[in-house]
Amino acid sequence: MDIINTIGRRKTAVARIYMQKGSGQITINKRDYKEYFPLATLQYIVRQPLIITGLEGEYDIKVNLDGGGTSGQAEALRLAISRALVEINEEFRKPLKDKGLLRRDPRMVERKKPGQPKARKKFQFSKR
Repeated sequence: MDIINTIGRRKTAVARIYMQKGSGQITINKRDYKEYFPLATLQYIVRQPLIITGLEGEYDIKVNLDGGGTSGQAEALRLAISRALVEINEEFRKPLKDKGLLRRDPRMVERKKPGQPKARKKFQFSKR
């Protein structure tokens, strides 16, 4: 089996992955994923598609992650892994889609407007 290459995005984070048969090692920017994401919740988010399909420990994943924060990066990686698993076996589409893992989350940060301190916050109004 050859290497499968997919991409996942969330907010401003971009995850490019290279997946192939192996021992289940996940390497992010040349570091182990448990070292890169020290929080257990983020580690679970990364492993979620593998757990749902029952393939945990069967594929080696090399990841290039850039942009965004930790949660955005974890969710971008989750989308990329889900897309790669569907490429491997089309039968994985239904369980992954039911959990909402094949949908790119479109929510982005709203831009800051001129004459305001933030996107929606206004300076205090003074009548006199």
